[in-house]
Amino acid sequence: MRALRGKKALVTGAARGIGRAIALALAEEGVELWLIDIDAAELSVTAAEARTRGVEAVEWICDLADPAAITVAVRKLLSAWNKLDILVNNAGIAYFGPTREMSDAEWTRLLAINLLAPIQLVRELIDVLQAQEEAHIVNICSILGLVPFRNAAAYQTSKFGLVGFTQALHGEFAGRRFGVTAVCPGFVVTGMIMPWLSRFPFWVSRTTSRKVAARTVDAIRRNKRLVVITLTARLGWWVTRLSPGLAAWANRTASWW
Repeated sequence: MRALRGKKALVTGAARGIGRAIALALAEEGVELWLIDIDAAELSVTAAEARTRGVEAVEWICDLADPAAITVAVRKLLSAWNKLDILVNNAGIAYFGPTREMSDAEWTRLLAINLLAPIQLVRELIDVLQAQEEAHIVNICSILGLVPFRNAAAYQTSKFGLVGFTQALHGEFAGRRFGVTAVCPGFVVTGMIMPWLSRFPFWVSRTTSRKVAARTVDAIRRNKRLVVITLTARLGWWVTRLSPGLAAWANRTASWW
């Protein structure tokens, strides 16, 4: 995407963490924002900060586990703007623990938010995005969508699915005018991961939401297909590709998780 200023972007999960950082990074570039989250108070903080950059920032409260609510949000956006240039599917929830301990409701909600909501948003907005001179879809995935990780079956199911969906979209739609990116960060210091951060050994690299946001904006500018963030994440990805058996053994025997 050659120029970002004046473009219009939808960012989900914008109330905090990576979503907030991406929203503010886009605002710095002069991008108008439609911000979605379920947390009204924190979303207002993000929107207010974005407006200090001189851009429009619309707040929309939406439970992304509800397909009908997503459709309402899309219709409202198109009614107000009648266009969209950038879609950032960032919203997500996590569950770490033994698969057998996860309830049906937890599985259903996690898959709805992490995977089905991005699919629905793309399906409802793809025609509008394709109608623009330039457009871009970013799906915030995870390194856990590329490598095995014990006790995260539901989360990995959603992220492997989102990586696969992104790759399918890239193969079908991507070109000079239309970009599709899967952003796969390693461990990011956010509220989602903080309860488990103390488990990680010193050699597992971390990153920040701001750094992920900067790499995301760069990916939009340069029309990148896949972005893997942190040294440990890139190493795990390469080991998984070159020696799946070694990756599986390391996952099974990791004493820290």
